[in-house]
Amino acid sequence: MTHLTFTPLLASGALQFAFDKATLEGKFVIFALITLSLFSWTVIITKLRQLYIARKWAKRFLAAYESTRDPLDIRKKGESFEGAPVYQLYLRGADELDYQLTHNPKLVNGERRISTGSFEAVKVTLEEAASTQALVLEKGMIVLSTAVSGGPFIGLLGTVWGVMDTFAGVALANAASLTAMAPGVAGALITTVIGLLVAIPAMFAYNYMVTTLRAITKELDGFASRFAIQIEHAYVEKRNLEEKIADAILRADHQAHQVSAIVGANI
Repeated sequence: MTHLTFTPLLASGALQFAFDKATLEGKFVIFALITLSLFSWTVIITKLRQLYIARKWAKRFLAAYESTRDPLDIRKKGESFEGAPVYQLYLRGADELDYQLTHNPKLVNGERRISTGSFEAVKVTLEEAASTQALVLEKGMIVLSTAVSGGPFIGLLGTVWGVMDTFAGVALANAASLTAMAPGVAGALITTVIGLLVAIPAMFAYNYMVTTLRAITKELDGFASRFAIQIEHAYVEKRNLEEKIADAILRADHQAHQVSAIVGANI
């Protein structure tokens, strides 16, 4: 007798009973929630793995970068830290710097340097790379936010619809008793339960991932600024005020000669 009393209270028995009594619309909502849950768990597992690899390889890259003197040492050595967003940012900046050194060099004491204009191009590349890596990390998060915010509401829709059908059936049958209403109400409530089961894990995962992504994004921005400063110190041409004034005078004289030649030709 005791076994028969407590068996319906078990979650599996209650859910099975409620699912059997759910309407066609309720079962459709349940399957929609299960599909959303599958997408949600796929994103959770994939993103957790991605974030773990990103943090792991970022630590290794930053440790390797700390041990270098030249900002281009890691690129010259051919070391690889695939999976670390900060390494991808470094590659973009290093490639742009190498391009500027090759195509727009400035010789200072026999060594190749870049102008301030070329350095601005490198800084823009670093900013774009930081934004790109942040977007790559955030890819798929919309699925989790949808599960968190939409799951309970989709479940509630199924519940309201099921309760409406139950009351309509009771009204038509003129049998307003708890025995007549209970199966329909149980079948309606299961959609809310499933909706919460979808939303709760997604909520915890989403909050953890957003915090981790924010930390990685700050790390990217910080490294981009640091990398740019080190490039400026090592590769941007440095000239004193007299040299800059002399260069400006030469450019002004050259432009004046060009204007005079054009005016003379027109006359």
